[in-house]
Amino acid sequence: MLKLKKMFSLIKKPRKIIKKLGAKGVFNFMDDKTYLKLVYWGETGKRLDLKNPLTFNEKLQWLKLYDRKPEYSIYVDKFEVRKYITETIGEDFLIPLIGVYKSVDDILWNELPKRFVIKCTHGSGSNIICWDKDNLNIKKAKKKLNKWMKKSWYWFGREWPYKAVKPRIIIEEYMTDETGIQLKDYKIFCFNGEPKLIQVDFDRFIDHKRNLYTIDWEYINARIAYPNCANILIPKPKSLDKMLDIARKLSKNIPHVRVDLYSVEDKIYFGEMTFFHGSGFEQFEPESFARKMGEWIKLPNIERMSDSRDK
Repeated sequence: MLKLKKMFSLIKKPRKIIKKLGAKGVFNFMDDKTYLKLVYWGETGKRLDLKNPLTFNEKLQWLKLYDRKPEYSIYVDKFEVRKYITETIGEDFLIPLIGVYKSVDDILWNELPKRFVIKCTHGSGSNIICWDKDNLNIKKAKKKLNKWMKKSWYWFGREWPYKAVKPRIIIEEYMTDETGIQLKDYKIFCFNGEPKLIQVDFDRFIDHKRNLYTIDWEYINARIAYPNCANILIPKPKSLDKMLDIARKLSKNIPHVRVDLYSVEDKIYFGEMTFFHGSGFEQFEPESFARKMGEWIKLPNIERMSDSRDK
């Protein structure tokens, strides 16, 4: 059913095939700026304005091109970032690590616990969640991991921090929240060290939904890519103030970064740091909310594009 929906979407909006071709490396010959303009049009149907970016997504594309601090590559590396977390807020906020591996062949599957989570250090969404090792198709898992290990996440969205990340595999302990089934992400959008918005994804493996909240835990009737649901009551985390404080520390002096945290029995754990939410291509409803979030991003004082290349 999902494949049919995607097929009909392409028939209705054939320009959306651009992103699929980009993911396959067809446009790797293009420079970053030209490529981002092309994919942005393909995904949104709009011209990417890099001279006067206003929306959240436009400013993310600008940041991809012009805010390139070397440490960002450490922050997106799911293994190396653990050192940064330890130094900044303490190792108690890290999900226990089972192992780190250079290749799939290094994993000793028989020695793994019953439940665990596998992640590639250099990618996004490259996770395998094992609820029960007895039911895990290890052959299929190995095939998936080998495919991911050969992939560079830089080329699809030109998210340059990923380009320098060394491909490795980490395995972490499996954790759940109060439901005993899933682990809710509290994705905190920060702007120069100040949290402004919290996104909570839920029912990810059933019918993915996404609610947005202010930092005072007031529901925001807006959508980013996925449906929201005002009727679903997500309790305010008891440790919310502490989570916001952690997000401030981790996002200090960064124009924009999303800090993902988990709450397990009132204990906080670090998830990841994301610089380009949805690679800057996700749809907002209403569009005015995209403009509002764009206002929160204060672009660095880097020489703006004044030549004809950005016209």
